[in-house]
Amino acid sequence: MRSSNPVFSRRGFSRDSGYAGFNAQQPQAGGPAVGNNPYAQGTGNPYATNPYAPADTRTGAGPQAPARADVMTIDDVVSRTAMTLGTVVITAVLSWVLLPVDEANIGKSYGIAIGAALVALVLSLVQAFKRKPVPAVILAYAAFEGVFLGVISNVVSTYISPGVVVQAVLGTMCVFAGVLFAYKMRWIRVTRRFYGFVMAAAMGFLLLMVANLLFSAFGGGDGLGFRSGGLGILFGVIGIILGACFLALDFKQVEDGVTYGAPREESWLAAFGLTLTLVWIYLEMLRLLSILQGND
Repeated sequence: MRSSNPVFSRRGFSRDSGYAGFNAQQPQAGGPAVGNNPYAQGTGNPYATNPYAPADTRTGAGPQAPARADVMTIDDVVSRTAMTLGTVVITAVLSWVLLPVDEANIGKSYGIAIGAALVALVLSLVQAFKRKPVPAVILAYAAFEGVFLGVISNVVSTYISPGVVVQAVLGTMCVFAGVLFAYKMRWIRVTRRFYGFVMAAAMGFLLLMVANLLFSAFGGGDGLGFRSGGLGILFGVIGIILGACFLALDFKQVEDGVTYGAPREESWLAAFGLTLTLVWIYLEMLRLLSILQGND
């Protein structure tokens, strides 16, 4: 079963360092922030000072930047994420209803689903390599990803594990809530080391999944056995844990964007990353629960 790859969405708000401001100190009142984040105060922040503003005659301080109204907020991230996830859900429901998976039509529905998945992958890569978010590309990705998820979910629910889709959705919501709570309580600390470990683990995981797919395609059966039995359960759990780690990276990305006054348009990038990660977790949860129920 294909996992949408959130690795390609890892582009933090510190574009010069690529680590989303990890380990950067928070801005102090009246002083510059430390780190390479272009939205932090100091010489690296294009919004920190206004060369045309008069100096403060009372303190002798240099010119200060006027307050900006177009900065990213939590509300912006929530609304954009609701739009992208809503698009995924709507197209998934429509594809579930309009693309039947009975024996006479399953081949056609599978073909449409695979085509939609490939288009979604291309669109996600296009956005990942652009310097600025393109809302139309992000929403188009969400729509095509929803078509893929709708057909796959319908097939799994019809032929493998009835009722598993609801369980996978609830499981995904629980993982999201759990990671958010742990992040807010500072039980999870996102550092450069954490980032590097997660990225290395994710790349290894993906390479194993690709190898399993190739062995399955050319050798038949379940390839290396990563989609069934004990190995399937193990890798399903690992996939969900990796998704949880990516959620922590996403939360750090949002936190840095709000803290350092990123432009409002960057909220689309945050929504894009969260959507990719939640799709990853849902697919891994669906696969794991299917294996567990199949072993009953």
